Amino acid sequence: MPHHLIRKFGRYARLSPDDEAVLGRLVRDADWIGPDHDLLREDAAAKAVWAILEGWACAYKQLEDGRRQITAYLMPGDLCGTPIVFPGIVNYSVGTLTPVRAARIPGPILLSAMDGHPPIMRAVWLDMLATSAIQREWTANIGFRTAKERIAHLFCDIVSRLRAVGLTDHDGCILPLTQEDLGETVGISTVHVNRTLQDLRQAGLITLRRQRLGIPDFAALRQVARFDDVYLCQRPSVGGEHGGIDEKPDADVIAGSGMMGITM
Repeated sequence: MPHHLIRKFGRYARLSPDDEAVLGRLVRDADWIGPDHDLLREDAAAKAVWAILEGWACAYKQLEDGRRQITAYLMPGDLCGTPIVFPGIVNYSVGTLTPVRAARIPGPILLSAMDGHPPIMRAVWLDMLATSAIQREWTANIGFRTAKERIAHLFCDIVSRLRAVGLTDHDGCILPLTQEDLGETVGISTVHVNRTLQDLRQAGLITLRRQRLGIPDFAALRQVARFDDVYLCQRPSVGGEHGGIDEKPDADVIAGSGMMGITM
């Protein structure tokens, strides 16, 4: 059952049991895909939407000399590929960062589900608007924030999005990213990433152990990042003015399942 997708869409629209059943049928043929595999490739024809049910992927642009810019992280509950709006050739790639369970939904089938179920249509459109808002925020992050602010903002973004689908515990989350991934996301070198992470750790703003990110005081990290989660189109900010991320941890906290964490 695509509970992360249903939970996410349920924040955008009131889903009936029938709506939830339709979403379940859309992704019932999901498969496990290994890491470092492209779901979408730049300059290929986009004919389907991918639903990420478990694991992490990323959207990226890559130059001929191998340099890469990560433009989005795709987590459980996220959709990627938009043939329903922009049919034709895609100008980016989507690759898996961890083992991923994903379902390929042909564009016409998704459109049919949207036509027959207005709450699903509303949820898909609002999700696309939220995705565009996230992209603008990431552009601003690279454009004028310091390295410390960039990484702090990225961590706030990730934790807020994971919490929305029930994948955080009381003060953190699984973070299956390397320092190289972070550098390719926020536009700084791996050496600079390492130094910035050390600064955040020494300030008591984060902990990093194996593949887990801890945030002892979300409000403090949010202040450093100048983070305002309005662009995420979610409920009130994570953690409020209290220290923790979740007042009541969810039971379905993500398990490691072979994910590769930041190495210090």
